[in-house]
Amino acid sequence: MSHIQKSTFDFLTELKENNTREWFADNREKYESALADVRSFLTDLIAALSEFDPKINTSIQANKCLFRIYRDTRFSNDKTPYKTWFGAGISVDGRKLRGPEYYIHIGAENSFIACGYWRPEKPHLEAIRQEIDYSGEQLAKTLNGLLDEGKINLFKEDLLKRAPAGYGEDNPYIDFIKLKSFVLDQPLTIKDLSNKNALDNIIASYKKMLPFKEFLQEAIDSE
Repeated sequence: MSHIQKSTFDFLTELKENNTREWFADNREKYESALADVRSFLTDLIAALSEFDPKINTSIQANKCLFRIYRDTRFSNDKTPYKTWFGAGISVDGRKLRGPEYYIHIGAENSFIACGYWRPEKPHLEAIRQEIDYSGEQLAKTLNGLLDEGKINLFKEDLLKRAPAGYGEDNPYIDFIKLKSFVLDQPLTIKDLSNKNALDNIIASYKKMLPFKEFLQEAIDSE
């Protein structure tokens, strides 16, 4: 069964402790091995997603989904040159989609999966908020079943302090309407990802998140 190798986490841990260009150059082979491991897992993940999500197909290449490990340090106080994680956005356009997608984060310190739409562009944001206003009961029902389990969370750190224009604080779904990102996430441990059933377990969670993703997709399709 597909899973992430322990050696990949060993590399990420070592990178965190030695985040320099010199160390990275000396350990290039470890990076290439870890990258190949993550790429192989992503290929299997894409194939498994395509079996139940019509927006995903096996022509999507893992390389197109992966984010670069090199950090952009131009505007950051943190000048370490490399990320200590692998991240991938899975959609019909790889990591570049402007719409709902799947995301996986494989890190030395924290890992998680996510599904949804991060910071929608203005027309999409307005369409999603309108859909929540019209069909908030459907969204609440979808989310309540998921969030009650305690494993999957709704990302609430990215929201407005006040109701957006056109909506009142008395709207029964105002907590959803105030969101600036519409994302479900589930934390994972190294054990979760290195377990031989890692792929099956992740797919089981993504299947639960699919109705939320479809709600967002329907909203922007009807704008």
